Order: sequence, then structure tokens, then C-alpha cells
Amino acid sequence: MTLPIEELTPRQIVAELDRYIVGQPAAKRAVAVALRNRFRRQQLPEDERDDILPKNILMIGPTGVGKTEIARRLAQLARAPFIKVEATKFTEVGYVGRDVESMIRDLVAGAVRLVEKEKMDAVRPEAERRAVDRLVDMLDQDRPVKRKKKVKTAVMDNPVVRQAFEIFGQKMEDEYPDDIFSEDDDDYKKRKARRNRIRKDVLAGKLNDRIVEVETEEASNPFVQVFTPQGMEEMGLDSNQVGSPFGTRRSTKQASVGEAMELLIQEEARKVVDQSSVRREAVIRAEQTGIIFLDELDKVASKSSGGSGPDVSREGVQRDLLPIIEGSTVATKFGPVRTDHILFIAAGAFHMARPSDLIPELQGRLPIRVELENLTEDDFRRILHEPKNALTKQYVKLLQVEGVELSFTSDAMDEIAKIAADVNSKTENIGARRLHTIMEKLLEDILFEAPEIGKKKLKMDRKQVQATLSSLAEDVDLSRYIL
Repeated sequence: MTLPIEELTPRQIVAELDRYIVGQPAAKRAVAVALRNRFRRQQLPEDERDDILPKNILMIGPTGVGKTEIARRLAQLARAPFIKVEATKFTEVGYVGRDVESMIRDLVAGAVRLVEKEKMDAVRPEAERRAVDRLVDMLDQDRPVKRKKKVKTAVMDNPVVRQAFEIFGQKMEDEYPDDIFSEDDDDYKKRKARRNRIRKDVLAGKLNDRIVEVETEEASNPFVQVFTPQGMEEMGLDSNQVGSPFGTRRSTKQASVGEAMELLIQEEARKVVDQSSVRREAVIRAEQTGIIFLDELDKVASKSSGGSGPDVSREGVQRDLLPIIEGSTVATKFGPVRTDHILFIAAGAFHMARPSDLIPELQGRLPIRVELENLTEDDFRRILHEPKNALTKQYVKLLQVEGVELSFTSDAMDEIAKIAADVNSKTENIGARRLHTIMEKLLEDILFEAPEIGKKKLKMDRKQVQATLSSLAEDVDLSRYIL
């Protein structure tokens, strides 16, 4: 089975990450190589792949320097199942809470959604054709009562046959419609021409505002919370696997033709897609190309001082993580999943603890260590205008909705970067997140008054930035609470 996997070179991956993340070249290179290694492994003969194990990564760096953002953007780049979890969610076996195996179940569930979407996209043209046919039937309200063939009339009038159809949930009219006639019949030709007209209007979007009654199928798939040997788990009754004990129900609702079209396309696509093959492929994709980003790992690192209270289960979480990372089999509702070839990228600030505080076996399973650097004033300035989703660009777009054209001068961004670096050095260093608090305080009045300003051009320069923020930045006690 050929798995879809990203073929970008490490240099191309780093270039793509550079569009959103400033600095941190070592971390970018590490994840780029790890992603490329997934591609390299898939090119090997199948009997050699099992010997190539992933080299898991540990990213170390203070908060706000880009660890989580690297993971988020990597997820968008990799055509692979990906989840981000926090180590603080997990508890040792025996404590009430989530066990570490739940992240594998989440990964497989994500893989199922990913594969199902891919397969539904592949059959979308056929699903669209079927959906249009159903819409034409709904919109063709002018169907006159047609003549029926005598033999069909006799069958339809037989109460025993009609009851037999109803037992199996079918309607007589489905098998014996009343509009079956010869193609030479004038009524048939008129109906065909009328339906062709409606079809063209639907495809052209001319009837998108018309309201129709849509009947869709809704599967009852409840979730219940159950106690398992590992703790409290959420269990879903998968109707596709075992047949829904609650059945499926048809619900009718009013919708515009535009909305109904998408609903019917989704329903028809699910009918075409084989759910069994979706689940099988999803398990393989999760096992062979899955990536798990394990954040806040330092919060479960035991400090050498020991202690009691909430620290008591930290080492237990590490012990539970160990077999998952080194390779084990986890039971899921989609079948058993092996974790040997799942790539783990762990991250943590490691302010209060050190990587050496992790148990040695877990350290050994995270062989690639990458240290992320503190952000400087120059980094802050680049963050303000270089990334595709830069903060200044976000505020400009938000205010454009109100008709306000906001712009920032170069010296204004210099001043904002300088204030952010100063506040981080004097108070807690929260990295690039400091820019969010500063920008929100700087534009507080403009954001509040924007609907009343009307169409207007506003330019933010150094003087305005200083007038608004300098007094706050200089007062350490005040900036600790406000900035």
C-alpha cells in the first residue's frame, strides 16, 4: 500500500515554516529532517522498513518562542495524522483522569477523519451528480399524475405485496413509480425538458435561495463515560462497526437549495465510501506516518527534591509514557495499533525542572535535543511584520471591516518591539505573547471606537506608541499587571 506522504525537501520545509515563524533555525531543521525521514523510509523495500525507527525530538525553550507554533505549522505541512496533546492531561494508572493510551486513540480517530475526507473528496463528482438528481426531484413540483401500466397497477393495488414492501422499509412507489411511460409519450418529453431546465438552474446557482424540505439520515452515535482499568474514558458506540443499536433516523428540515446541496453531497459521498476500508487504511496511516506533539513535558518531570502532593504521580506518567514511545500495541475501537513508528515531538520550557530530571529510559527515547533561543528585540520587530499572519496585519484586516484603514510606520514597530523586550526583561519573560498584550493595549481605544469613526485613515507612529505605552512600560509594578 502506497501511503500519501509529503515529498518536500528539508530546505523547502524550513522555507515554509519561515513564512510563519521567526528565528529558531535549529528547531526548524530538526523537524524538517524528521519529516523528510518519514518520506525516505516509505521509499525502502517493505521488508526493511520495520528496522528504521523514528528519532524522536525534545524541544527545550521558554514559553512564547515558537515550540507550539512549529508543531501547528508542521501539522499543516504533513499529509499525515497529527495530534497535539499536553502531558499535564495525563495521570498515572490508578488516578482518576486520562491515561496515556488515549492519545493513540485520538490519533487514530483523527486518521479516520483524514482518510474519510480524502475518500469523500475522491467520489465528490459522483456524489454531486446524485445530489443534483435528488434536488431536481424536490424542485420538480409540477409532475402531473401519469398513466400506469395495467400490470403495475395490479401489483400496486395488491395489499399483501404492499405490506411486504413496508415491512422492509420501502415504498411501493420507489419500485413502481407512476411516471414510467414510453419515451415517445409527449408527457415524458415535457417532463424531461422541465427537469433539464431545473438541473441547469441548480448547477448555475440560480435557485440557491429557494427553500426545500431535505430529508437526511442521522445515525445515533452516543458517547458515554465509562470506568476502565486505566481510569475514566469516553466510549463511543460506533454504528459503522457494530451496527447502531439505536438505529438511524430520518429527519426533515427546511433549507435553501445551496445548503441542501452540500448536505446531500455529504450524505451521498458517505454512501459511496466503504467505511471498512477507511478504518483499515486509517490504522495503517496512524501506525506508519502518525505524528504526536507532546507539549508541557517538563510539567511531569520530577525534581530532585522529591516531595509530596501533586508531584506524586509525575514519575508514574513518565513510566506510562515510556512503553508508548518505545513501541507497544494499543487497543482502539478501530482495532489494535502499534506505536513503534509513530514520531513523537516533545516540548517543554524546563524552567523549574531539567531534561535530566526525566527518568533515564524516557530521556533515551528522545535522542534529538533542540534548544530554542530567547527572542530578542530584533526578533520582535520581525514578528510584527514578516510572517504571513503577523500581528500588525491581523489588526489591519480586522479594522478594514469597519472601514478604518490602519497603518504602522517603521519607527512605530521599532518602538513596540523595544517596549516588548524591556517588559520581558523586567518582568516574566513570556516571549512573543508579550506582543499580544502590548498591541491590544496600544489599539484599545481604536478598536472600541472603530464603528463610530467611519471611513478614516489612521497612521500609528513612534510618538503615539510612546504616548500610550511608555508610562506603563517604565512602571514595573504597573506593567506586571497590565502588560
